[in-house]
Amino acid sequence: MYEVNLSFYIARRYLLGKKSQNAINIISTISVVGVTVGTMALVIVLSVFNGFDSVVKSLFSAFDPEIQISVVEGKTFSPGELPSKLRELPGVEAVSEVLEENVLLLYGDKQHIATIKGVDEFYSEVSGLDSMIYDGSMKLMDNNRSYAVVGQGVAYHLRIGLNFINPLFVYTIDRKARINMAQPEESIRRDFIYPSGIFSIEQDFDSRYVIVPIEFTRKLLSYENEATYLEVKLNPSFPPDEVQSEISTLAGEAYRVKNREQQNALFYRVMRTEKWAIFLILTFILIIASFNIIGSLSMLIIDKKRDILTLRNMGASDRLIEKIFLVEGWLISITGSLLGMGLGTGISWIQQHFGVIKLAGSGSFVIDAYPVRIEGLDILLIWLTVILIGLIAARYPVKQISRKYLASLS
Repeated sequence: MYEVNLSFYIARRYLLGKKSQNAINIISTISVVGVTVGTMALVIVLSVFNGFDSVVKSLFSAFDPEIQISVVEGKTFSPGELPSKLRELPGVEAVSEVLEENVLLLYGDKQHIATIKGVDEFYSEVSGLDSMIYDGSMKLMDNNRSYAVVGQGVAYHLRIGLNFINPLFVYTIDRKARINMAQPEESIRRDFIYPSGIFSIEQDFDSRYVIVPIEFTRKLLSYENEATYLEVKLNPSFPPDEVQSEISTLAGEAYRVKNREQQNALFYRVMRTEKWAIFLILTFILIIASFNIIGSLSMLIIDKKRDILTLRNMGASDRLIEKIFLVEGWLISITGSLLGMGLGTGISWIQQHFGVIKLAGSGSFVIDAYPVRIEGLDILLIWLTVILIGLIAARYPVKQISRKYLASLS
């Protein structure tokens, strides 16, 4: 304990005190600034990635269900009593039947390929789509008349207006008919529906989906009670993993049960990969910045040659002398990391609460400023990384140069 206190005291004096050569002071300052900037960049960049991750998840949560149940083999299935059994499970709040199919849309003289998504009366309990209505209303049925809610991208491509005058025609291949090349129109089914609203979530959803009543879709596709998916909303009071496991057990091996992340597995994997790739890149930059610590300690050891001789004459061991300069390197890393984390967290907090830095072209996006979310686990990981880099950077010159000078003083 005495050695630790003494080495810390002397190292702190060396760090804060004046050196005989002003260049050493400059290099020491550069070392602290380099670690500070690198640490600050790590905190800010990871916080921005966390912010974008939260925004994307919130967009998906407005459209993708918490749990999606589909059949393992085939495209559609008859739900039968499964929806009612699912509603009886603890942790399940709502269940909705969904029937999807790719169709050709025709509005006036414009046409567009899209996916028609037929939903039942429970869909509003499962989805948050009603909060994403850009124009019009979330009206699918009124006086036994079917209406459609279209994505903003679909509306743009078709130049759709909510005037209830021009119908939206929906074309699909008759799955029961044999294609007649001489008269191909005989193998095509057609129906029309009036748009009642336009939703805006994300470009991929907006340019792809049209939401209609499931009865309209079943009639168009010549189905009776088939569905493509069952979408389930969970009670937040129950552990989602446990509820998903219970649903899988109830549904059986014939069904595939996916949570929201599993439904978009590739996208989430890419997001995580990008985040940690950026972390590694910035860590390498931080490693390069930490070379200043090697230079600073090397020059300090040379500058303090006389002090080293004095300590040796006073009975200090080589281990104590090495520890002094090793602690000096740690102090540079710790000081830089604390300053960097303080500045990075402060800047991120300001951006998170006040949105100072705006997104370019934010008028076409769901947010107008860079999103930020500070996570304690990221801060801890960054701090440990910086300290580890500082430890490695300090050990090399201490072991190599100090031994050289200690040997020459023997």
